[in-house]
Amino acid sequence: MKKKNYNLKTSEAIYTKGYNLPSKYIIQTVGPIIYSKVTEKEEKQLANCYINCLNLAKTIGIKNIAFPCISTGEFRFPKIEASKIAIKTVEKYLKEQENEFEKIVFNVFKNEDYDIYIKNLSKV
Repeated sequence: MKKKNYNLKTSEAIYTKGYNLPSKYIIQTVGPIIYSKVTEKEEKQLANCYINCLNLAKTIGIKNIAFPCISTGEFRFPKIEASKIAIKTVEKYLKEQENEFEKIVFNVFKNEDYDIYIKNLSKV
């Protein structure tokens, strides 16, 4: 990323080759950083991370995409709120863009994240 001099703003997305990873492309986005309380602006920025990644995937012909828990680590976005935004945003996108994707995965790292997503997905 540094060699290419990418200076992404919050919510922007780019793609690179997958290189040694088991995928053809990697889509990268910058989520909002939370300093105190989550604002409406930061909620919108997080939703836009997902929308911009999905739009980019659609543009380059990606049919399967996996999302990490964007902004919930070092950027401190509360996990429960972030998962609700991710699920709601992807669900709305899929209703508007039917048949664009074969599979969308929310890829979690911790059991806590898994439990949060299972609970919030059951409400969909």
